[in-house]
Amino acid sequence: MWHDNETTVDYVNFRLVAKACAELVRDAGGEPISIGISGGWGMGKSSLVRMVASELSLDQDSSKKADGQGGTRYIVVTFNPWLYQGFEDARTALLQTVGDAVLKEAEKDAGLFEKAKSLVKRINLLRLAQLGGETAATIITGVPVGLIGKVVVSGTEAFRNKSVQEGHAAVQEAQTATKGLLNEAQPISLPKEIQSFRDALEDLLEELGITLVVFVDDLDRCLPKTAISTLEAIRLLLFLRRSAFVIAADDVFIRGAVRVHFAGTGLDDDIATNYFDKLIQVPLRVPRLGPNETKAYTALLFLERAHRNGQLDAENFDSAKSSVETRLRETWTGKSVDLTFLESLAPQGSSELLGLMGLAERLAPLLFSASTVQANPRLVKRFLNTVFLRKTLAKPQNIDVDVQVLAKWHLLERCDESIANALAERVSAENEGKVEILREAEEVAKEEDQKLPTLFGDKEFAREWLRLEPPLGDMDLRPILHLSRDSTIRDFGADELNAAGKALRDSLVSARTSNDALKQQIREAGDIQSGLAMARAWDARRSGRTWQKHDEILMLTEVCRIHPSAGPRAAAFISQAPIAQLAPGFVSALADCDWAKDILDKWVSDADAQESVKRAITNARKK
Repeated sequence: MWHDNETTVDYVNFRLVAKACAELVRDAGGEPISIGISGGWGMGKSSLVRMVASELSLDQDSSKKADGQGGTRYIVVTFNPWLYQGFEDARTALLQTVGDAVLKEAEKDAGLFEKAKSLVKRINLLRLAQLGGETAATIITGVPVGLIGKVVVSGTEAFRNKSVQEGHAAVQEAQTATKGLLNEAQPISLPKEIQSFRDALEDLLEELGITLVVFVDDLDRCLPKTAISTLEAIRLLLFLRRSAFVIAADDVFIRGAVRVHFAGTGLDDDIATNYFDKLIQVPLRVPRLGPNETKAYTALLFLERAHRNGQLDAENFDSAKSSVETRLRETWTGKSVDLTFLESLAPQGSSELLGLMGLAERLAPLLFSASTVQANPRLVKRFLNTVFLRKTLAKPQNIDVDVQVLAKWHLLERCDESIANALAERVSAENEGKVEILREAEEVAKEEDQKLPTLFGDKEFAREWLRLEPPLGDMDLRPILHLSRDSTIRDFGADELNAAGKALRDSLVSARTSNDALKQQIREAGDIQSGLAMARAWDARRSGRTWQKHDEILMLTEVCRIHPSAGPRAAAFISQAPIAQLAPGFVSALADCDWAKDILDKWVSDADAQESVKRAITNARKK
């Protein structure tokens, strides 16, 4: 399995971007700089941040070796506001994290250590003064709240008891505790304290001869309030000499958080863009994976798994990574990550790894183009994790199925569930798990000018998927569906209709209008038998179906109203409809069916659907 944590291991040539980002920090020469690393969820922002930090560490280590303790020195602080959400204010947590790092760096110099402790005290003041009330007063005076409360209660009780001795003792205790604090306490000017904190931090960094580099990660996982609180803290520390910020966040999310923050103020959307842009001097987007990177990434994931399992030694794995890095740097010259190159990464004689390299070459284009994956590294990992988990589950169940078969089927599940469900409905023991229409479609897909069967629609993804090796049309799909029960429940057994189920099937085939007798029959058959009867009745009327009459879907609507569990199966049936043939009478009967909602939405927006059909759906929904 592949973990979902950030990494410094580079499979997609991010290291070049990390080096460029680190170079910006180095070239700043002590001047403040802020860099924003933006990209969508799962695109690799956190990994890129770790690579930048690694580059700066390498730079620092090489400088130390060259001239002792001289050269470039950094305090690298990584802050994750998501971890503090719900426990502590992210703004003050960031200040404390920075203060602790500076304090640790100053430990070797007694004089600077005292200055660092003074800086931490200022942070504590800023950190707690925002609480207000008694707590803020306690921080200002230095007297613990508990002690103040104890003194007040003790003094009050003594007064009530008219005990001069106890009252005097209470006053003495208060004077001892507050000596040098209460009398010296002065009102605090928060703006002055903030500026004093900035000045103190800047001076301390200068005397230490170091650059503070703060990496802020997972900002786009936070609630809007936490995200804004963190950005406010960053603003407090920004633009100090010898400071650099690298902020990883999806800029679309940040703009959304700013809109929430300023909701009701009447400000337009430009404020959201300006707010973030004022914090970021250098915007940097995580590179999207192209077709070549997607192939390379998928192949290296396969090789990494083989390395962990002992099938590939460290030397060959490192060599493969180096070869991929070199090739990806050269793709602009016309060199591609093709099958020949991928096969060169696997040791000769390893038929399993060579097969997986071929799988990477075939899968990658669809993983790149499919809207539900779009070569997102995290989603690619999750896709492969599911495939190999199913492969692991196959062995103890005595199921012999190739990982390439599992990958092809799961790709269909992931990218077009309606086709997957429609094919699954055709799998049964009667046909030994084979689906004739799938075999025919795989043959038709080989020719560009041939129209695919209606079930597959006119989708480019479907055609590409059908062409993907290995073909599944002549294969028993029951083992594959059994292993895919984590995504949905499959029924591919023989026609195990009992007497009540068979009677209901016949009634559904002949029914043209709803009636109480039919409803009672559905109730008595139960959900499992009713679902099977509905499927058999739907198949029985296949030859005469025009996709235009209300009664053609009566069997679906009647069963699903009484047994909602049959909804997904019914949805798979109507998803096969040829859109151009649909008529108002057919679609209007589906308007109040929750299980048909997504399909109706699709028909309304489909250019091939007749305007009368779209109006019928809209009008029926208004009733």
